[in-house]
Amino acid sequence: MKIHLVTPAKENSRNGNRTSAMRWAGLLRSAGHRVRIDTDYNGEPTDLVIALHAWRSAAAIRRYREASPEGPLVVALGGTDVNTYLKTDPQTTLDSMKMADALVGLHDLVAAELPPEFRRKLSVIRQSAKPLPRPRNPSKRCFDICVIGHLREEKDPFRTALAARLLPVESRVRVLHYGKAHGPEWALQAEAEMRVNPRYRWQGEVSAGQVRQALLRAHLMVISSLQEGGANVVSEALVGGVPIIASDIAGNIGLLGRDYGGYFRVGDETSLAERIRRAEVDERFLKSLQRQGRALAPMFTPEQELSAWQKLLATIT
Repeated sequence: MKIHLVTPAKENSRNGNRTSAMRWAGLLRSAGHRVRIDTDYNGEPTDLVIALHAWRSAAAIRRYREASPEGPLVVALGGTDVNTYLKTDPQTTLDSMKMADALVGLHDLVAAELPPEFRRKLSVIRQSAKPLPRPRNPSKRCFDICVIGHLREEKDPFRTALAARLLPVESRVRVLHYGKAHGPEWALQAEAEMRVNPRYRWQGEVSAGQVRQALLRAHLMVISSLQEGGANVVSEALVGGVPIIASDIAGNIGLLGRDYGGYFRVGDETSLAERIRRAEVDERFLKSLQRQGRALAPMFTPEQELSAWQKLLATIT
């Protein structure tokens, strides 16, 4: 089958939308499909369109539906579709959802955020990750916390740095933050934080391979986001055996489960600092997070993700 995969993220981008598109294309190609990735749709012959992001890809979705009224169309919902644009621009977002034959969400709590008439269209497809290339080897000198996320509002990027300021002087915590600054003001804030906070080190934008190297050395990962659609960094940490401390938002709970023991109150650095300190000094707590993660990991394999895609496509083509 010839598939046109539309993503708003440009070719050289390292953001989540581009990462998802590249991974999906690879999985679908492995199943024998021909997949073209583009940032738009302009009438090219295709058997199926998968559009990533209802709001950002709205123009491409509309053009495809006008060119092919009966053509199969899957719309994958981004985190900002569900958490932002359904509120700030509902008409555009809902129009894209109406035109879709199927919707894809990335975590188990997405359905609760959608208008009831769209829930029957929804399939949850968890993003997958591959195992780390070798056994983890965390630092002996420092207790390294990996933060993986671009510097922008939705990620609440400095919450872990603020939590680290609250730790006692004897703490060995070091926060290593990997991600691109979305604007010069974010870079300036990161640089200012490093000057006053010796525990915090901003590493800037790095490759996927460098992120995986960072996970090999980390004692745990913190995801502090204010909103998420189902972050792939959670999949990476789970499959890699890295314990996770996460903000208690739907996008994280929908991946880790309501009973997961590593949540902190979103936007609350005191709550986060308590969790970090406990992980540092209480080996049983840290190992319990790792055990819970290992139990979840089989749901985040490439085989599971491809199987979910094949099941979905079989229902609409």
